Amino acid sequence: MQFIDQAEIEVEAGKGGDGIVAFRREKYVPAGGPSGGNGGRGGSVIFVAEEDLQTLLDFRYNHRFQAENGARGGPNNRTGANGKDLIIEVPCGTVVYDAETGDLLGDFIEPKQTLVVASGGKGGLGNQYFLSNRNRAPEYALPGLPGELKQLRLELKLLAQVGIIGLPNAGKSTLISALSAARPKIADYPFTTLVPNLGVVRKPSGDGTVFADIPGLIEGASLGVGLGHDFLRHIERTRVLLHLIDATSEDVVSDYNTIQQELQAYGRGLAERPQILALNKIDAVDRESKDLEAIATQLNHLCHAPVFLISAVTGTGLEPMLQQIWSILDQLNADEKDDLLAGIGVE
Repeated sequence: MQFIDQAEIEVEAGKGGDGIVAFRREKYVPAGGPSGGNGGRGGSVIFVAEEDLQTLLDFRYNHRFQAENGARGGPNNRTGANGKDLIIEVPCGTVVYDAETGDLLGDFIEPKQTLVVASGGKGGLGNQYFLSNRNRAPEYALPGLPGELKQLRLELKLLAQVGIIGLPNAGKSTLISALSAARPKIADYPFTTLVPNLGVVRKPSGDGTVFADIPGLIEGASLGVGLGHDFLRHIERTRVLLHLIDATSEDVVSDYNTIQQELQAYGRGLAERPQILALNKIDAVDRESKDLEAIATQLNHLCHAPVFLISAVTGTGLEPMLQQIWSILDQLNADEKDDLLAGIGVE
């Protein structure tokens, strides 16, 4: 399955059906009496969020969507049938913008969340509507109104609670494969991961937590260099960042600073998000020539966040790191619950 996280499409709601001019044939009724019915409403274009979808691939080759037109009115005051709404499924995490104005139209966070992105046109009025004491036999009707036509830009931002970030070849794909059933491509060269990977990691309670392996960021990612600009937005929805650093690097602190600078430059509160640091690949480090504990202490002073020494390959240090992640998530959940109760006046 190809991972597509951006698309531009055109949606057009259905046109309302035309009202008609018709007359009954009744004795003692002038001109038979008007009986032209109204036209039906045009169908609307409606987006529905589905959690089973993970990509915007359906919009890569199909760029135009149109709902059904309403039917014209009928004689004997019959209203035309309404056009069928066009239901379009999008992945949870999809953000919808008006491509022409840039306005945010909707943000799909919950499954089955709906949004009318283009409203159908109203049906035209038949001549029976214009019957009055002054005009007993109106000979005119109104056409249906056109449906809304919009150019939309869709962006998919992955819904994950934990985002795994780091420079290329820090071991992010290996880590997510060790923690979950995800099987991303793994190789010993930069930018092995070209798309985000999702994996569900089970907590001791049995609940599943979604981890996202974000493709490697490099210096200048926030300005569009490398892959970072396209995929930094996937970190926006994460609640905790797991910053993975290659312990075999010649300058671990510099690697740390590079990613932090990109998070700061990108903005949107990423630099202030709770973080955990993990020095990965400790199994490949000569501990006699490289003091990893001292490096971890130095990083702790820089970020004031927990620093773990791990090996995604051997599994060393993964359990304490996960326990820290669960603890932070539980605290965030508790804080949100307290804020909610405070908002409704419950102590």
